[in-house]
Amino acid sequence: MEFVLDWIVQYGYVGLFALMMFGIAGLPIPDETLLMFSGYLISKGRLNPLLAYAFSLAGSVSGISLSYVLGRFVGQPVLFRYGRYVGITPAHLERVRSWYGRTGEWLLTFGYFIPGVRHFTALVAGMSRLDYRVFALFAYSGAAIWVATFLGIGYFVGDKWKVAIELVHRYTLLSVVLLVVVITVGLWIRSKIRKRPLS
Repeated sequence: MEFVLDWIVQYGYVGLFALMMFGIAGLPIPDETLLMFSGYLISKGRLNPLLAYAFSLAGSVSGISLSYVLGRFVGQPVLFRYGRYVGITPAHLERVRSWYGRTGEWLLTFGYFIPGVRHFTALVAGMSRLDYRVFALFAYSGAAIWVATFLGIGYFVGDKWKVAIELVHRYTLLSVVLLVVVITVGLWIRSKIRKRPLS
């Protein structure tokens, strides 16, 4: 992790963009840690907030777009055969496919907040032949929210960012699971209401 953080200190915004892109695409880079550390650097005046946000968002969008293209044009057999070399396993893809089946495109938005899921949502969307415009709407808006959230946490907690990242890792998954359940139930209720005949 120290190597990754040193990249930000040494290469600034370009390093931030590259690490975010490769991290979202699936390489083992601690994305939330990276964003919260960048937020900390903003609080110390070492990074400009608008530039840090822009480069982080651009890296995230590039990474998830690359995953979508791989899923759509490379296909499942190739990913199953060679994906293990870059950390993509059939078990990961099947788990995300199951989540995707329950929550639909909303997983592209909220999947960023689920460790071990955000790296595969775009692959599954691509393999499902999801229209690019729909993919972009949900995935890019999710990236915008996710980047702003963790840069903001790092900025506001300042020197306590390492403590904050431990708390985030402990409670984020539970919070997002509850959110997904609420959204799923809400969509189910809405579908039932729409199907009810008018009196």
